[in-house]
Amino acid sequence: MRLFHFSDDPAIALFEPRPVRVPSMRPAGREWLNGPLVWAIDEAHDFMYLFPRECPRILVWATVLSTEHDRLAWLGRWRAAAYVERRWLERLEAQSIYRYDMPPEEFEDVDDAGMWIARNPVIPLGRLGLSQLDRQFVPRGVDLRVVESLKPLKDLWNTSLHASGIRLRNASDWN
Repeated sequence: MRLFHFSDDPAIALFEPRPVRVPSMRPAGREWLNGPLVWAIDEAHDFMYLFPRECPRILVWATVLSTEHDRLAWLGRWRAAAYVERRWLERLEAQSIYRYDMPPEEFEDVDDAGMWIARNPVIPLGRLGLSQLDRQFVPRGVDLRVVESLKPLKDLWNTSLHASGIRLRNASDWN
């Protein structure tokens, strides 16, 4: 298994645990996930972080509980879909990010969309620069969908698909 951390910083020698910048509502007993941790994502879900850091996006994929209707209607032949506002496309095409390979033995699975955490500092195994981010999706079986607004996609959370929203506070008209 491979785990990664994505960053716009090309020179991280040690990942120190730190609290999330904007705490999320967590289920009872899991509030600690907002505390000081090092986060990583598994290879199957790495497409969630192939964006400039502050880029708002919605990501969807089928689960074992997804209906065939929802899968076909929203994904078609794709493994997943990533929605991004048109105003972010130029940055997606031009910016570079860095994918840090993380030592899996340092992390524990939080059983949530491929996310893993470490409670102690972690030294990365290596780093890879990624550019032309808009071209990174198709090889992963993910359809990058450019939309004017993410707001009409709020109903995705009412489907049987898994929907994740990242940095939605930065979307043009989310609230």
